[in-house]
Amino acid sequence: MKWFHEFSPPHFMIHCVIGSGPAGVACAKALLRRGAKVLMLDAGLELEPERARLVAEMGRRPPAGWSDEHLSLLKENTQVTGKGIPLKRVFGSDFPYRGAEEHLPTEYRGVASRPSLALGGFSNVWGAAMLPYLDQDMEGWPISGRALAEHYRAVVEFTGLAGRSDDLESLFPLHTSQAGPLNCGRQAQALVASMERNREALRKAGLHFGAARVAVRAARRADEPGCIYCGLCMYGCAYGHIYNSADTVRQMRAEPNFSYQPGVIVTALRESENSVRIEGYLRDTRAGFSQEAGRVYLAAGLLPSTRILLHSQAAYDETLVARDSQYFLFPLLLLRRPGDARSEALNTLSQLFLEIQNPRINRHTVHLQIYSYNDLVGQAVRQKFGPLARPLEFLARQLEDRMLIVQGYLHSDDSPALRMTLRKRADHPNDLMEVEAEANPATAKAIGRVLRLLLSQARKLKAVPLRPMLQVAEAGRGFHSGSSFPMRARPGRFESDVLGRPPGWRRVHAVDASVLPAIPATTITFSVMANAHRIGWEASALP
Repeated sequence: MKWFHEFSPPHFMIHCVIGSGPAGVACAKALLRRGAKVLMLDAGLELEPERARLVAEMGRRPPAGWSDEHLSLLKENTQVTGKGIPLKRVFGSDFPYRGAEEHLPTEYRGVASRPSLALGGFSNVWGAAMLPYLDQDMEGWPISGRALAEHYRAVVEFTGLAGRSDDLESLFPLHTSQAGPLNCGRQAQALVASMERNREALRKAGLHFGAARVAVRAARRADEPGCIYCGLCMYGCAYGHIYNSADTVRQMRAEPNFSYQPGVIVTALRESENSVRIEGYLRDTRAGFSQEAGRVYLAAGLLPSTRILLHSQAAYDETLVARDSQYFLFPLLLLRRPGDARSEALNTLSQLFLEIQNPRINRHTVHLQIYSYNDLVGQAVRQKFGPLARPLEFLARQLEDRMLIVQGYLHSDDSPALRMTLRKRADHPNDLMEVEAEANPATAKAIGRVLRLLLSQARKLKAVPLRPMLQVAEAGRGFHSGSSFPMRARPGRFESDVLGRPPGWRRVHAVDASVLPAIPATTITFSVMANAHRIGWEASALP
């Protein structure tokens, strides 16, 4: 609690941000640019000290100097099963998910979404993909993509962006002139070459392609640090080249107007005429905690922010319907083998984006992220061979050399919904949240049309989608979810205005995905950050 002795302006001057994930840091950045005094409250779980020590050692050495202990730690607890890859860990640790059941008890029914109490939230484990929303996918929103443009640019200034000026730019602006390109592997290069030769025909079919845009530091000069293509991105970057909002928090702590208070679980907000009282407890001791602020910005993530708003309004046994972007996964098999995938130096985040804009397929954009080889792909191939994996090792190698992995996302109109209800429990200090998937009959048909389109273009792509290996994830598994308090021009109950304020609230702003009116298929984090930055920027000017 040292902060309160070092920095204690009058409470009405404090702008309090709850949460340190991408939305929280984007909002805090905007507030600081306005000259506001910012306090960030956060649960603040971090990587275990022993793992952090080993990761720091790795970051000071080239990959050739990594020991077996280092590599074992990096890959620990991450194995492919018959159901695919489990929840992604970082440096072998589950700390991004830890403590959630204790402090945010939730009963999930057909839902794979989870909250995070970590410093940096899910930016510890995200895929770093960054693509803005299109106006055509924002029907019914009280703001347009144009209203977010300057805030996309502000976000890229501190996240960085690896990408290229290519065909995607006619649809999706880069919002920066400083994007540094990352190298594509041979598999991705082979697919791009085929698509380049057939660009016009593919465009007529509604297929638009380009390099993946990821929040990764790419070296633009020989003396500039950046991705070294060690092939281990899926496990965590020991060099810190993949953007993590925890790094931004650490940088902001050097600013005189910013303070960070970890170890806090926020449970409720009480607004008066001139201030907001934040109530909760300390994570480690459960001792009561309270703080007064002039304005509060909720950036705790969909499940925690929704819980706080419902509890604050005593809205028990009321069911809210949140929205999700359906996540699905399938292999894309190159017709020709481009070379030995195992021996290549690679960045193993998404290498290509493929956007489908074809009204016969879907009235909204369908977003596909294409990944080339990583050792998890090799594990998956051998899982499919089962006991024949060793005798058929040659065939397995041939297959993994030609196999790309496609992660697909649909607009929330074509995806399951999430029904969320808060229950009060007399025998427990924490409320119970119930989250249940509500199936959408349009989902399977939408995915089927996508695969049929790709199959119809197989000769031009020189690649075939393997439909028998399609995996359609549980609702929420892609972590592209929101809309529990959607922004409206005239908000009703359990909605919010364009500054993220539910009816009756003047000084409480939800700034994370909970206020998005819908969830387009293109990557969620970039737009959540831009919208959080917009709300922070505009709200900070209010009296």
